[in-house]
Amino acid sequence: MSKLGTSLLVPSVHELAKQSILEIPEQYLQSNQDPIVISNTTSLPQVPVIDLSKLLHEDETELEKLHHACKEWGFFQLINHEVNPSLVENVKIGVQEFLNIPMEEKKKFWQTPEDIEGFGQLFVVSENQKLEWADLFYIDTLPSNARNPRLFPNFPQPFRNNLDTYCLELKKVCITIIKHMEKALKVEPNEMVELFDDLSQSMRLNYYPPCPQPENVIGLNPHSDAGALTILLQANDIEGLQIRKDGQWIPIKPITNAFVINVGDISEILTNGIYRSIEHRATVNSKKERISIATFHRPQRNKVIGPTPSLVTPERPAMFKTLSVQEYYKAFFSRKLEGKSCLDSIRI
Repeated sequence: MSKLGTSLLVPSVHELAKQSILEIPEQYLQSNQDPIVISNTTSLPQVPVIDLSKLLHEDETELEKLHHACKEWGFFQLINHEVNPSLVENVKIGVQEFLNIPMEEKKKFWQTPEDIEGFGQLFVVSENQKLEWADLFYIDTLPSNARNPRLFPNFPQPFRNNLDTYCLELKKVCITIIKHMEKALKVEPNEMVELFDDLSQSMRLNYYPPCPQPENVIGLNPHSDAGALTILLQANDIEGLQIRKDGQWIPIKPITNAFVINVGDISEILTNGIYRSIEHRATVNSKKERISIATFHRPQRNKVIGPTPSLVTPERPAMFKTLSVQEYYKAFFSRKLEGKSCLDSIRI
């Protein structure tokens, strides 16, 4: 299968942070970013919380809440998602252990110049580019025949089995949410969901080490996600994820065992701009590491995406070009991660 992109290889930030440095290397200094506001978060609006069990019981009020969350926020926290809490707990533990394996072991799982899967960073397109204060591990997880034989089969047990089950559970959650989005948007049944037969899923394990000058670095640059739906699990309840709303950065307070779900660019395209992919970023902490597990869902690469026909009306003409998922992802992975620049390039 052809690769979606490449990224320049970079050193491990995790290893750098272990050296208890006082001076941040020049390549990580990003002082031109919006300040990291640690304002009184109680005064800031909070991301909506959606109860999946209510949606499954066809609660109209909850459906309206979902519609509002996707339209106005592009983000929500999902509770009562029916994924077994002990599975979720085991995945968190497995990820933390995997991200902490010795460097000698990690090298077997490192990215290669031809392939973005593995340990490293993404979207590094030039030698003099500023780097993020984070290590990540990126991998394609579903369909299972898309898995990289160098990576997934070599995960330690029981982590591998737990991750396998978790991937399938999240796929179910994703399809359920998309079906409810269809209901909320009043489109023809299956008009959107049929694109997700045998969907593609990938996962990004994020490790943000503590940093002596957290205000001068960024864990993850502001961006919107390329896919349809991202399901994020905060593996340790450390704040760091922030979303841009009405011109300010709003921190998402972790709710234990909830999933943070966000609308990606493909959903904004499919809903003809009604649901919006929102810029978000990750900040880092001076004392504690932060770990999160982002799982991305999208239609298979050969599928064609464009505004859903029943959402294109004389009052709301098509806002985006029609193109294949493959074309969109190739464009996404070939540039630096910058806001919504990739989605903006296909607006009509």
